[in-house]
Amino acid sequence: MSIEPLSWGRGSTPHDDGLRPQSSATRGQHWSAPARSAHLETVRTALTSENSLGAVITGGRGVGKSSLARAAVADLGPDVWSLQLRTGPAGANTPYGCLSFLLARLPQAYMGSPTAILRGITSLIRSDAAGRPCVITLDTSSSIDDMSAGVLLNVLLTGTAKIIAVAPGISDLPADFHWLLTDRRLTEVRLSNLNELQTRQVLLSLLGHRVSAALVNTYHRMVGGNPLLLKALVTEQQLSGNLVLSDSVWTLRDKVVLDGAASLDDIVRSRWSRETPETREVIEMLSCARRVELSRLTAIYSAVVVADMEDGGLLEIDDSDHRWVSLREKYIGDVVRTWLSIARRRELRAVLLGGEEPDPAAMTVEELMAFAAWTNECEAELSPALALAAAEAAVQLFDPKFALTYADMLKRTDRQWVPAQRQKAAAYLQLDLPVQALAALDDISRPELDALDDVEEYARVVAAKARVMVRLPEQAGKVPGLFYEARKRLAPAGEEAAWPEPSAAALNQVTLSEFEYRAFVGDYAGLIPALEAAADPASNPDAGYRMHSAIILMTALALTGREMDALGLMRQLGGQISDASHVVGLRERYSREAYLVLLMAGQWRRCIDVLGTQSVEEPYRLPYGSAAAELATGIAYVYSGRGAAALEPLMSATAQLELQPVQTALRFAYSATALAHAQTGNAVQARKFLAKLQRTPGTTGFVTESLISFCALVAGRWLNDPDAAAGLKQSARRNMEAGLYTMAGIELLAATVNGSDADFKLLEEIAAHRQGPLAEVSRLIALGTRTKDAKALLAGGELAATLELDAVEARCMALAVDFARQDGDSISARTAQARLDILAATVTNLPIVPSSGSPLLTSRERQIARLAGRGASNRDIALEMGVSVRTVEGHLYQVFTKLGVTSRGDLTGLV
Repeated sequence: MSIEPLSWGRGSTPHDDGLRPQSSATRGQHWSAPARSAHLETVRTALTSENSLGAVITGGRGVGKSSLARAAVADLGPDVWSLQLRTGPAGANTPYGCLSFLLARLPQAYMGSPTAILRGITSLIRSDAAGRPCVITLDTSSSIDDMSAGVLLNVLLTGTAKIIAVAPGISDLPADFHWLLTDRRLTEVRLSNLNELQTRQVLLSLLGHRVSAALVNTYHRMVGGNPLLLKALVTEQQLSGNLVLSDSVWTLRDKVVLDGAASLDDIVRSRWSRETPETREVIEMLSCARRVELSRLTAIYSAVVVADMEDGGLLEIDDSDHRWVSLREKYIGDVVRTWLSIARRRELRAVLLGGEEPDPAAMTVEELMAFAAWTNECEAELSPALALAAAEAAVQLFDPKFALTYADMLKRTDRQWVPAQRQKAAAYLQLDLPVQALAALDDISRPELDALDDVEEYARVVAAKARVMVRLPEQAGKVPGLFYEARKRLAPAGEEAAWPEPSAAALNQVTLSEFEYRAFVGDYAGLIPALEAAADPASNPDAGYRMHSAIILMTALALTGREMDALGLMRQLGGQISDASHVVGLRERYSREAYLVLLMAGQWRRCIDVLGTQSVEEPYRLPYGSAAAELATGIAYVYSGRGAAALEPLMSATAQLELQPVQTALRFAYSATALAHAQTGNAVQARKFLAKLQRTPGTTGFVTESLISFCALVAGRWLNDPDAAAGLKQSARRNMEAGLYTMAGIELLAATVNGSDADFKLLEEIAAHRQGPLAEVSRLIALGTRTKDAKALLAGGELAATLELDAVEARCMALAVDFARQDGDSISARTAQARLDILAATVTNLPIVPSSGSPLLTSRERQIARLAGRGASNRDIALEMGVSVRTVEGHLYQVFTKLGVTSRGDLTGLV
C-alpha cells in the first residue's frame, strides 16, 4: 500500500470528539470518519451556512485531513458538485499551478490577461456546476502561487463556490485566506492524533467486529493515535496472522512484531533519510535500549543533538528523578531495531554500558525487562544474577513467556538455578500449565534441596510447590505433609530464632504458605484467629509476613459476614502499602483481594475503580493482564445486574483467554458471560457459554470456584432451570455451616426470587450474622416478601439503589407493586411502579414481573406522561409529538391505569 511520509510530531489529544457510526458503503473510503463526527459536523456547517465561505482543515500528516474533507463532501450528497485541486511539486513557483487543468480548457480569447483568465475560470466552474452548489477541495501539500490564490479568492467572494482547504497549518495557506479566517468567513478545523476512545472507533470501522481492549491499547500506544499509521498497522498485523477474529472479537494472538512490516518500514525510512548521522545514532540507541537516563545519554551524545530531537518531537523526557529519555513514537524504535545487525546491537550496548554490567538490585522491573530484552536481541549472555532478576521481573509484569526464556538461561551449576526453577514454575502457572510447573519444581532433586544453605530459599521452594500442588487434584492431598516436612527441617532453630534471622524468616514463609493453603480450600472461618495474631504489628516485625497475613484476613472477614470490618482493614492496609513497596507482589495481591472484598460488600462500582488503568512501561508485549482486568470489569457489571454493560468487556476477555488461557480464568469468563447473556434475555447465547463451561476443566481456589459456580447457577435460574435454584440453596447451606455467611447470603438471595417462607426465614437468619448495607437489603427483602410488606421492600429497593444493584432494586419494586395494590396502598404502588418503569432502561429482563400490576410504560407513554406532568395540554402534546389529540387521550388513559393515578398532578416525579 502507498502511504505518504509522515512528520514525527504529535498534536494534543482532543477531548470533545463525538462518535458517529459509518455505513458499510462508505467505510472503505472514510474509515477514520467515525472518530471525527464532531469535526465533520463543523465542516458541514461551514459549507452550508449562508455567510460562510468554507472551512480550513489543519493538522500534522497522517491525522486524516484529506479523509475528513472527502467525508464532508460525500456527506453533502449528489446535489453538490465537487472540484478537487492539489498543488504540484513546484508549488508557488508555477503560475496557476493548481488550476492548470482548468486553464487548459479555456478558449484562447481568455488568455490575454490575468483578469480575463480569472473571469474565464470562474465562468468555467459555474458552467461545470450547472446550477448546483459547488465545493472546491484544495489540498495544499506546499504553498500555492499568487495567481491561483487570486482566482480562488474571487471564486469564493463571488459565491461561485465554497472551499475546503487542507493544509498542515494556517501559515501554509495564501495570505488572503488569513483575513477570511480572521473575519470568520472561513472556519478552521484543527485535527490532532486520536485519543484511545477514537482509536477504538476507527478499529471498529476498519474491522467490522468487536475489538478487545488490549488490542485498542496496544495499537494506540504504538502509533500515538495517528490514523494513517493505525491503518497500516492493522493491515500488516492481519497479513502476519497476529490480528485474529476470535468468537466475533478481534484480538492479538501474540506480541506485536514489526519485522517485515513494509508500510511502516517505508514511513520510517522516508524520515530517516532526512536526519543527521548524530540523530540517527541516538535513534538507534533508544530503539535498542528503549529508554536511557538523560545524564547518560548526553554523556555519550551531544546535549545539543538531544535537545534538538526533543524540540522536533522525536524524544520525550519524563519527570522522574532519573529523567528517562525514550522515543516519542514507539513504533519507530520497533522498525529501526529490525534494521540493526547483531554486531551493531552489541556495539551500541557496549557504548551504553561502558564495560560495566548494571546491578540488578538497583534496577526497577521495567529496567530489568528492557535490559534483558536488549541483551537477548544481541544474542549475548545475561549473567546468572541478571537472568534470575529478569525472570522474576517478567513474572511480576505478567509476561510468562519471557520469564521462561530468562529462567532457561541458567545452568544447573549456577547458584541461582533453584530460584530460577521457582520463577519457571510461577510462569507456567500464569499460563495455566500446573503439570509443567510441578515438573519444574520436581526437577530440583532432594539432595539439591537438602544441600541449600539458604533456609529462606528452601521455604520459598516449599511455598511454590504448595501453590502448584493444590491445583492438581491428585497432588492436593499431599500439601499438609509437605508443610510437616518443612517444619521438621526448620524447627527448633526457627522457633527459637527472632526475625530477621534467616530461620525465623523461613518459618514465617512456611506459616504464610499454610495460611494460603487453608484459604485455597475455603477454611476462612477457622483461619481468622491465626491471621489476626499474624497481622498484629506488635508481635510481628516481619513486614512482608504481617502484610500478606493481613490481606488474607481482609478476605476472610469479608466472607464470614464481617464486611464492614473487612472494608476498614482494606482502608488501613491501603495506607501502608507504599511503606512496604519492597515486598514483592504485595501491591498486586492487595488489589486482587480488595476487589473481592468490595464485591462481597456489594460495592461493585468501587471494584472497577480498584482495577484502574493498566500502566505498562513496555506497551508492545501481549498484555496477559488485560484479559484478567476486562474479566474483572465484566464480573463487576454482571454482579450489579447490568448484563448489557458487562458483555463488552466479557466478550473481549473471553476472546483473549481462548487464545491464551490464564490461571483458569477462562472458566470464570464463560460463567460470567453466560450470566450476562441470561440477564439480557439471550437464552441461546447463555446456554452456549454454559456448555463451554462444562467442557472446560480446571481447578482453582475455593473463592474463585464459588464465584464461577454462582454465576453459572444464577444464569440457570434466569433461564428457569429448576435445578439452579436448588443448587444455590444447597451451596448457601454448606457455606452457612462453614461460617461463610456473606457467600451464603448472596447465594440465597439469588435463589429466592421465587422462594418459600422457610427460605426467607433462613435469609433473615443469615443476614443477622452479617454487616453492611447488602446484608440489610437481604433482610428487608426476606422480611418484606415473607410478610408482604410493601414499605419494607421499598426501603430495601432504596438501599439497593444506593449500591446501584439494579436487578435487586427491580426485584424489590416489582414485589412492592403487588403487595401495595393488594393492601390498597396506592401511594406505595405508584412509587414502586414509577421506579420500576425507570429501571426498565437498564434491566432489560426483570427478575420478577408484577403479577397484579400493569406492564411497564412504553417509550411513547413515558414521553406523553412527562409532558402531561409538566402541565402541557393534550393539544400541546399532540402538536409536540405529531399525533392526534385522540391518540394522546388514549395513551394518558393507559398511563393513569398503569400507574394508579387519577390526575396529571400525580404524574410529577413518577416518570
